[in-house]
Amino acid sequence: MSTSSGSGRRPWTFYVLATLFGAYVLALYGPMFCIYLLSFQDLRGGLVFPMKGFSLHWFEDLFTQVRTGDVKGSFWRSMQLAVLVTLLTVVLSFFAGLGFRRRFPGDGVVFYVMIASLVAPGLVLGIGIGLLFQFLGLPAGWSTSALGAQLTLTLPFGILVMFAVMSRFDRAWEEAARDLGATPIQTTWLVVVPILLPGLVAVALFGFTLSYDEFPRTLQTAGSLNTLPLEIWSMTLNVTSPSLYALGTVTTLVSFLAIGLSLGSIALIQRRRAKRAMEA
Repeated sequence: MSTSSGSGRRPWTFYVLATLFGAYVLALYGPMFCIYLLSFQDLRGGLVFPMKGFSLHWFEDLFTQVRTGDVKGSFWRSMQLAVLVTLLTVVLSFFAGLGFRRRFPGDGVVFYVMIASLVAPGLVLGIGIGLLFQFLGLPAGWSTSALGAQLTLTLPFGILVMFAVMSRFDRAWEEAARDLGATPIQTTWLVVVPILLPGLVAVALFGFTLSYDEFPRTLQTAGSLNTLPLEIWSMTLNVTSPSLYALGTVTTLVSFLAIGLSLGSIALIQRRRAKRAMEA
């Protein structure tokens, strides 16, 4: 045992690492907290410190003034798009997890094709999808081309999560259900889905948050109507007031709300399972 450990003192390396970690956290989250704080500037305040009082003026200005852009419309479009992407990601990832439980010819090729979009730059994929829609004579829009572009990001993540969940799934539960007379659909809906529900919630969280914040893949595929990330980008070109910071604060709260609901759902599912196991 070293002298420092015997005397109860921490080694000097601990303080060095703690300082480096503190500097890392400050550099990572410091600008974000500055934006959140400045979004509560008074009417007299600007985009920089010092603050000149606290108020909710810029939050009201964000949703009432036309000069800040189409915030309401872009927010609503992003929420609708995120919900669509989430539903498709959960359903397709679930069926992909079921399908890959058995080996089949070319399964390795299919797997690498599915996750190849994670390697390609999102902006390049977005341009390619936009050009494809143009070649086919189809109008690009947030509910069509942007939906497909965002699925190239969310689906690989969802499939990878589902593969990890499926690797721990005991197929003896399915066999027991079939022995009791359950049909394949009943086995899937009443046995497989409830057991995999925490994993499905995690896939849904990935799908929603990735879609809600996605910019590169949406830039060339959203058409004439912006999603929220595109609207924020356009606001940086013409809005010079703390309403831009207020929008950043609102979007962050929505992201944290989605994360909180997902983690709370997983905790509730686990608690109910533990309670049922104790009662049994």
